[in-house]
Amino acid sequence: MDRQQTADWGRIDPGGLQDFIDALRDCVHAIERDVARLRVASADREALGSLFRSLHNVKGDAAICGIHLAVAMVHPIETLLARVRRNEVAFTSQLAELLLLLVDRLELAMSRLAAGRGVADLQVERMVEGIEDLALLAPSELDEGMAAVIEMLTGCRPLASSSLTVAGEPIVPGPDAPQRARDDLAFFRSLACQLDDRSPRFAGRTERLARLALETNQEVGEAIDPSQLEAAVYMHDIGMMFLAEDVWLKSDRMTAQDRKALHLHPGYAAGLLSRMAGWSEAAEMVVQHHEMPDGKGYPRGLPAAGICPGARLLGIVDAFESVMLKHAERGRKRALLLAIAEINACDRQFAAEWIAPFNQVVRRLLEVR
Repeated sequence: MDRQQTADWGRIDPGGLQDFIDALRDCVHAIERDVARLRVASADREALGSLFRSLHNVKGDAAICGIHLAVAMVHPIETLLARVRRNEVAFTSQLAELLLLLVDRLELAMSRLAAGRGVADLQVERMVEGIEDLALLAPSELDEGMAAVIEMLTGCRPLASSSLTVAGEPIVPGPDAPQRARDDLAFFRSLACQLDDRSPRFAGRTERLARLALETNQEVGEAIDPSQLEAAVYMHDIGMMFLAEDVWLKSDRMTAQDRKALHLHPGYAAGLLSRMAGWSEAAEMVVQHHEMPDGKGYPRGLPAAGICPGARLLGIVDAFESVMLKHAERGRKRALLLAIAEINACDRQFAAEWIAPFNQVVRRLLEVR
């Protein structure tokens, strides 16, 4: 990298900087969502194309706004991702980790510049040079090369090298894995309870959702990993907490802008889960839980075959709870009956294979009340 390139980084147009930061914020959500999808399905060409377009848009916006530093940061990772698109190398957990690190560092650098502060301690030049060098490595050398870049920037080996999973590869648990999973679930549950506390209408919501999901899963012999499902139940709506409360707590009709904001929430929670060791299945359930078999769901409009079983079940449970809340003033038992009737009537909205076991669980709830 020559001196002229690094000198260009310091030439910032203040107006252009804020425009770029605003554009970057939207792109980051899409990038994190697509990385979460690729971590559990590395051959997902749709997610890969979407990720590449998001990065290309970031670079294009940076060039238009005159933010040369951002162009320099994104270009080499875009080049590396192009090799994945050409099937020269695989999308691995190491690449996912490096992408997320780059995005974090880019956001931090932009906020520093906006505050009139320097970015020298962020090691941007070393990062750019390190990723540029990766583009020249053979496929067999790439994972180790990416791990070295991540270690250079963070001071530790990446999580992906030891504890995350690439699609198709099993997670090898360490000796403390069961306890760590229990600790993680307790933390996820505490976050869900914080969400419940935002409105009196949500009292007990997390417990109801967990019971419905886990008992329905038991009806079919636990076809879904119970811990992953429990984590997904706790985390699926945590992204709501990053939206303005008047968007997701409002009782009147939503505007188009409200709906656009709401459609971002699965990606926020999935992005958090995908960065934690061992929860990639839960991340997939969370990011897909508003998809529908008829392809009219969000955020991706996936067809039925592209929606994982956990997301299909979670979508039913989540919708059932929403209908229960809508009819809460009619009494608990009446609300249960109305909710189960509505779920069964919407056969195109939900996965048919989960309706019968879900009905069994709700029937038991009615019998004990």
